Amino acid sequence: MTDVKARLSAAWHFVHTAPLTYLWLAALAVTTAIQHMVGRHLHTMLVEQSTNLHHLATDPLEVLVSSLLWIDGKDWSPYLVLFTLFLAPAEHWLGHLRWLMVGLISHVGATYISEGALYVLIHLHRESERLTYARDIGVSYFLVGVMAVLTYRIRRPWRWFYLAGLVVIFTVPLVINPDFTAIGHAAALVIGLCCYPLTHHHPTRVDMHARSGPAH
Repeated sequence: MTDVKARLSAAWHFVHTAPLTYLWLAALAVTTAIQHMVGRHLHTMLVEQSTNLHHLATDPLEVLVSSLLWIDGKDWSPYLVLFTLFLAPAEHWLGHLRWLMVGLISHVGATYISEGALYVLIHLHRESERLTYARDIGVSYFLVGVMAVLTYRIRRPWRWFYLAGLVVIFTVPLVINPDFTAIGHAAALVIGLCCYPLTHHHPTRVDMHARSGPAH
């Protein structure tokens, strides 16, 4: 019984020390339940929340936020696993603000890179103009960026195996089928790796004063 209580206590500590991760996961659970209820109007609803070329030109801030509140599919359980394996440990390590900065930089940057590439392909007549209104929602660019920055948390030599795995996972689709989603994932990976400076904690004046103690 004591062992069970200890495990539950450890699980609760893991969750409540990563509040942004699990509040976001709870929000995704709600919007996923909504997806199951709306029926044939689902596609239209998701397109309205999408970071496609049309919405990025007309209401970019709204869709950059709203697209993070929906998953592209009706199965929430894989996100419970991915958030617990990657986002929660990253929030524990980086702290709430730097975790959010890495994720949002990756999400916004990868979105504009992928949609910019799509814009060029459309104007070169290599993609259909219908993709201006494509469905493009989900948390994957944020997630990939955070997964990338976690590379710096892993000790050598395991760091290089982890990084190699990420590179394979997110560049092979880019080679096989270089659509805008594959471009976005590869871009998020690179952006996340470029967030290395955010992995260093720079103590504030308050922190330094607290460490030095009262003057004598």
